[in-house]
Amino acid sequence: MAESVSADSHLLRFYRGEAPDAAGRHIADIWAWDHRRLEMAHDYIQWLFPASEPSRFNPVAPLLTAADAAALRRNPDLRARLIRSFDLMLNFYGLAREGDIIRRGPTFPARSATWLTPTNHNYLRLTRILLCLRHADLDDLARGLLACLQDIAAGEGAGLIPDRTLGFWRGALIAPPIQSA
Repeated sequence: MAESVSADSHLLRFYRGEAPDAAGRHIADIWAWDHRRLEMAHDYIQWLFPASEPSRFNPVAPLLTAADAAALRRNPDLRARLIRSFDLMLNFYGLAREGDIIRRGPTFPARSATWLTPTNHNYLRLTRILLCLRHADLDDLARGLLACLQDIAAGEGAGLIPDRTLGFWRGALIAPPIQSA
């Protein structure tokens, strides 16, 4: 069963580097992973980019509560750590960030071969990332990522990224705030 979290939640302690995730890993451990490990492991993304809905793939992942989202919005250290996680995943996808603008990076041709394929699980990860950025009020970063993904979908990703996936990505940017329990 998914763990519900509070103001001093396990999720926030994990994000501050004070507690491990359910598999015993600290956030700094995950930040140090190589691309292969980021691709092969499927139970960390829910910790780096928590959502308010339970994960079908990681039922022990924490749920993002209204209190957690508020902490991510107002605590500069937590925001910086979330952005560090975002930059990690951008690098994994071969993307690069300049401020709020996201572009294909120099490794995009090689990195996109890993994820720019039909029905790839990374599309779900990208939806989760967009939603988490939205709930943390990092809307400029979310819009930058969406613009980049839409450009990729119209270019190299034509025929590979389904319209339905693009709809989920767009919908993430208009997700309503998480309601308090």
